[in-house]
Amino acid sequence: MLSKESKSEKNNNDDKFEDITIAALKSLLTNMHDAEIVERKKNREQKVTLLYIKTLIDQERLNECIIEPLIHCSGDRVLDCITNAKVSEITTLSEAQEEIINGSILLNDSLDNSWWAVRLENQLNRSIQPSQTETIINGPHDSFIEQIDQNIALIRKRIPLTSLKTESFTIGSLSKTKVVMMYIEGLTNPDYISLAKSKISNIDFDQFLDSSQVAAFMEDHEHTLFPQFLQTDRPDSCAYSLGVGKIILLVDGTPFALIAPITFFHLFQSPEDYFLRWTIASFLRSLRFLSFIISIMLIPLYVALSTHHYQMIPLQILFVLLESRSKLPFTPFWEAMLMLIVLEIIKEASLRMPTKTGQTLGLIGGIIIGEATVAAAFASKVLVVLIAISAIASFLVPNYLMTKSNALLQFVFLLLASVLGIYGMVLGGILLLVHLNGLTSLKQPYLAPFTPFYWSDWKDLFIRVPLTWMKSRPEHLHPLQKWRYSKRRKSRDSII
Repeated sequence: MLSKESKSEKNNNDDKFEDITIAALKSLLTNMHDAEIVERKKNREQKVTLLYIKTLIDQERLNECIIEPLIHCSGDRVLDCITNAKVSEITTLSEAQEEIINGSILLNDSLDNSWWAVRLENQLNRSIQPSQTETIINGPHDSFIEQIDQNIALIRKRIPLTSLKTESFTIGSLSKTKVVMMYIEGLTNPDYISLAKSKISNIDFDQFLDSSQVAAFMEDHEHTLFPQFLQTDRPDSCAYSLGVGKIILLVDGTPFALIAPITFFHLFQSPEDYFLRWTIASFLRSLRFLSFIISIMLIPLYVALSTHHYQMIPLQILFVLLESRSKLPFTPFWEAMLMLIVLEIIKEASLRMPTKTGQTLGLIGGIIIGEATVAAAFASKVLVVLIAISAIASFLVPNYLMTKSNALLQFVFLLLASVLGIYGMVLGGILLLVHLNGLTSLKQPYLAPFTPFYWSDWKDLFIRVPLTWMKSRPEHLHPLQKWRYSKRRKSRDSII
């Protein structure tokens, strides 16, 4: 006797291999107002039935590729009439359902009762525009769009190799989202490829609308503030990552690709670093690391010195600080906490408002609230200045997810500084390093090449040496091809 599960599986299998009939297809398209069933006659006698969903097909090409050829065709079979579109035969009901949902037109040839699918998908895409999240001055200004085939083409134009492989997956029981993994065969470590395949195959969820949702199911650590996949909408960043031995994941319906494996230091690298002079690029990258430390440490340091270590403050600065705080009703901790919360509210509000309104809200709101807070004796002038410096410093980190993580890290360090002073900040720094050391991206250490130590990779870490010195690929990625150049020996006969 079959169990309920085995019975349902048997029914599903029977449905998959059920013969295609017009009645069965009509039942699938029930209550779909955009579905159409059209009958046309070929040679004035032979009837051809067309089924499609008009919102998913290119209706301008329908007459050009199907209707007109069928009317004026003198051949006996439908296949002989359609010559300027891709036609494939379908034999099962499941194939018919998949084709019609993916933008195909189903045709029934009454001569032999055969079924054919003509793919005339409506390409709903926008034009290629500059990146809005990773803006640069020097370098390419194109970015990905929501159409995955176009995104693949943008990468292939930059790496015109047959060894650039693409493997397709479908995830999401409802969304049927297409995911394409790209890598360079013979260069990328096979362990990364097999691990990524395994993680994608094990994804079990119903709907995916963005690449960040795919990353959530593939990350090694779920409860950390730090991303283990780098999101980017720049084709040049993806091409560079492929060239050093990483893998790229493209998700249909979103302009953001995923890059892995990454390290903590990749979050501070900008695509423009490789287009500027190496001295300028090194200075800007070092400035980002310094800004990250300032953004999470400056306000906690103010609270620690004001609460526990005021004797460490120089006398002239201490007089200014005492005068500024003489009429305040709050302790340094609550003063800083309130101001940081207000700052986050202004940042979030300006982000959610329309572009022009958001810029005005951020500028005017910050000035008015800052002046009013000082005038009402809710915060000191010194703290308002430090808050502004800290906020500006947080925006120097190129990665948007890391910018959001800065705010939460700042609150943690603020709490430790209020309780234990500078010792609490040191403790927080140690715990942060321990946490980072325990993270991985596709099972690769998150703090490489710092730990484990790879000296050759330090030439593209805190500074970026001249490109002529970067002759080897990053050792921590374990690429199959270490060197980034090919030696060509000239024969004596070719030298004149």
